[in-house]
Amino acid sequence: MTRYTKDPDRISALSPEEFHVTQESGTERPGTGKLLHNHEPGIYVDIVSGEPLFASSDKFESGCGWPSFSKPIEPAHVAEIEDHSLGMIRTEVRSTHGDSHLGHVFPDGPRDRGGLRYCINSASLRFIHRDDMQAEGYGDYLDQVEDTA
Repeated sequence: MTRYTKDPDRISALSPEEFHVTQESGTERPGTGKLLHNHEPGIYVDIVSGEPLFASSDKFESGCGWPSFSKPIEPAHVAEIEDHSLGMIRTEVRSTHGDSHLGHVFPDGPRDRGGLRYCINSASLRFIHRDDMQAEGYGDYLDQVEDTA
């Protein structure tokens, strides 16, 4: 069984924006994330711990300016925390093992997919293409990613 941890070496290799988002609970500017328009098959993992978070098959265009997903690939890897910042009540999502700030979850997602919208910062994610998942140790999640054919 793979163990995921908050890796100090990965933290020291983060870009300033990745550090701000994951370690200081920041937010990238809307529409600027490198993974916003990614439509390739694969999974999205925590940039710090490597824990699997979301599958491309659960990604959808929400128009909010950040990558949006209808559900986590592995619910145990996504912690939901009440957030009272900015004068409102929201639900923050963080990676369970890496403790990286990922974004927020809102109840305005597609009803036919559960009704949730996980609004996630690209800067908190690393994308692993379906073709590379087995080699990188994520083969157990191949059945949750759509076929490339």
